[in-house]
Amino acid sequence: MIEVHDVSIRYMIGDFKDIGIKEFIIKKLTGDYHTHEFWAVDGVSFSLQKGDLLGILGRNGAGKSTLLKALSQIMIPTKGSIKIEGKIVPLFGFGTGFIGDLTVRDNIFLRGALLGYSREFIKAKYPEILDFSELKPFEYRRVKHLSSGMSGRLAFSISCFIEPEILILDEVFASGDGAFRVKSEKKMMEIIHSGITVILVTHSPGMVRNICTKALWLDHGKQMAFGDPAEVCDQYEEFLKSK
Repeated sequence: MIEVHDVSIRYMIGDFKDIGIKEFIIKKLTGDYHTHEFWAVDGVSFSLQKGDLLGILGRNGAGKSTLLKALSQIMIPTKGSIKIEGKIVPLFGFGTGFIGDLTVRDNIFLRGALLGYSREFIKAKYPEILDFSELKPFEYRRVKHLSSGMSGRLAFSISCFIEPEILILDEVFASGDGAFRVKSEKKMMEIIHSGITVILVTHSPGMVRNICTKALWLDHGKQMAFGDPAEVCDQYEEFLKSK
């Protein structure tokens, strides 16, 4: 399903952050312009088969989220290649990616279209999405008028019911609180065990041990270990103890 070969992603950091285009051009022409490279991901390689559940571990700044953006085809690697077979649904943060001036209904259809699904497919799934999100009374309300928790429930529900072949989760496992959290956790586990390929970023080695079939440990962009979850988690925890 996924082949990642020697992937590296570079950010250019320089004087352009707080200047306008005119000043930027002048600095370039006069040579008064300084940049340096920052490799957020540096030489990562792994492969996943259908049904694999990959847990990605690493401290803050390890390059986890940047790698997920490349896997989601939001970013293009500076070096290396990524080959993906199957429809991807990335879920980086609940409530993100909606257009505030559109209604709940319109955002459901728009999100589905952006993910490559037909209007007929989304129309068939629409009642389930709306029912699960518990937003039926707000169906025609603009998303910008919803609370962050309600937007989160909507994002989670869309991702759950559009039947992805590859699901990418960044630090996210459930949304909301109380009864909805219990319901969403149960739904997510159903999805994970349905045979799709899942990539999960988490700070919990225990979660990786319990539910993942493979594990990847990153540190400062570099691949420290990949393979059996128990072995990788043991190495990662020993590393944390030494810090």
